[in-house]
Amino acid sequence: MEKINQTDLLDETILYLENKQALELYALKEQFELTYESLKLLNLIKSAFTEMTTSPNIKGNLINNAIGMATGYFTKKALVGSTHNPIKKILGTLLQFVITNIATKHSDTLKS
Repeated sequence: MEKINQTDLLDETILYLENKQALELYALKEQFELTYESLKLLNLIKSAFTEMTTSPNIKGNLINNAIGMATGYFTKKALVGSTHNPIKKILGTLLQFVITNIATKHSDTLKS
């Protein structure tokens, strides 16, 4: 039986730990680069936009809000028109707000 030399065992352990440290440092640097790239403003905007356009819940809400706003706007234009009377403008804006809220809440029936 060969006797295990403690110095050789220690050298092997040190070499193993140095290699492990080098690999972990490389992985840490790679992760830092990925994180740095993902935190750039343009990439944040791109990811937010992609999330908004791919999420069915958000997409549905955007469509519902657009339908409500368009309905309110066209109702105001149809009933008030382009008047110079400030009272009619205020009433038209209130009417637009009310119609927009109602249309947004009940946009599923408007779609059909």
